[in-house]
Amino acid sequence: MKIVENIDVREIRRKLGLNQSQFWSELGVTQSGGSRYESGRNIPRPVQALLRLVHIEQIDIDKIRKDDFEVIEYLRAHQSDLYKSLKKDAKAKKKEK
Repeated sequence: MKIVENIDVREIRRKLGLNQSQFWSELGVTQSGGSRYESGRNIPRPVQALLRLVHIEQIDIDKIRKDDFEVIEYLRAHQSDLYKSLKKDAKAKKKEK
């Protein structure tokens, strides 16, 4: 997974039209913690990953389940052609919208 580094999280938040509390609470981060990140404190890698998923990829993490990840990992390891085909189809479908 590509991690978000050297980005202006404040700018992302502003473009989304969210206040700090709204933006950071979706990641499980307090407003004060988010404020520190926006002021230049290093963002831990797990928070960077969540930031990318939630605010850049627009994925609703409340809908993701552990078994979804298990299926993905199984497909990657044992059905790589099918996994690649499904991924390609999903991207094409997303572009249609």
